[in-house]
Amino acid sequence: MLCSTIRTPPSLDDFTPLAEHLEQTPASFYDGKPVLHYHTTGAKAWIPKSQLGKLPFFPSDLSSEPTGPEGGALNGTVEENVEQKVDLFVSSKAFTIFSPAASSGLTIPYPEISIHAIKTIGTADATYPAVYLQLEMSEPNSEEEFETIELTLIPSSTSTTPTPSDTTTTATPEAKKLYEAIAECSNLNPDPVDQDDEDMEDNADRIVFEGEYQPVQGYEGVYVGNSAGGLPPPMPGSGGWITAENMHEYFDADGNWIGGGDVTVIGDEEEGTETEELGEGAGNVHARDEDDAAESKRPRVE
Repeated sequence: MLCSTIRTPPSLDDFTPLAEHLEQTPASFYDGKPVLHYHTTGAKAWIPKSQLGKLPFFPSDLSSEPTGPEGGALNGTVEENVEQKVDLFVSSKAFTIFSPAASSGLTIPYPEISIHAIKTIGTADATYPAVYLQLEMSEPNSEEEFETIELTLIPSSTSTTPTPSDTTTTATPEAKKLYEAIAECSNLNPDPVDQDDEDMEDNADRIVFEGEYQPVQGYEGVYVGNSAGGLPPPMPGSGGWITAENMHEYFDADGNWIGGGDVTVIGDEEEGTETEELGEGAGNVHARDEDDAAESKRPRVE
């Protein structure tokens, strides 16, 4: 999503006021007009002089310095910034800034706003709240390169769009109303998920079995045993053990092994089975002293 330049101001008829939206259940949450969370006209917008020409409503030849009373509280740095009067539209779809003087504006998708915060201008004697934005403007046809632009917004004394906070007895500063509207709408428009990251998350919990196993129809991740009578591949927590639930598949009622055809039984002879003669020394029990003596008799290898 990229910012888009506009040459005509948005109309309030293009939006659904927040108060009206809260009073009724919309017919659809996906269609219809964007909800207008905040709107004001005649707000002050500041950017550093070094970034002139980066935004359509801040042409390269603009020279208007920040005006008072906020501009006078910049403590000698007023000449480092320029000012433009703008109208602000904070909607559920995008944040739009339009300058009547420049006859141009910008529609900003919320993921392009990397930082938004309350900023206090001035000193202890006189302070003025403002909203600070850091925009990450993506270059056209580029997925990695972007340019950071710092923008300070000082709303006018009143907004023309009522918000629920207007009904309280304590007056809410316009800068705080603007900040809260941007924050709320940003939450409605989270950053898009990268496809590569999504694939990695999908594979993170996936168990890959080695070998060929026949899945049980209708169940995902459930396999039958192999043709030799072995257990299915071990599932998390099973360890491949024979349990009370699957014992009948491997032993009959008398405790005889039935899991797989001809098997090798050590130390016993039964019909239909093969026996294996134990190796030399099998079954002998050695004391620790005998093991140590045998160890000492081994030839030393240089």
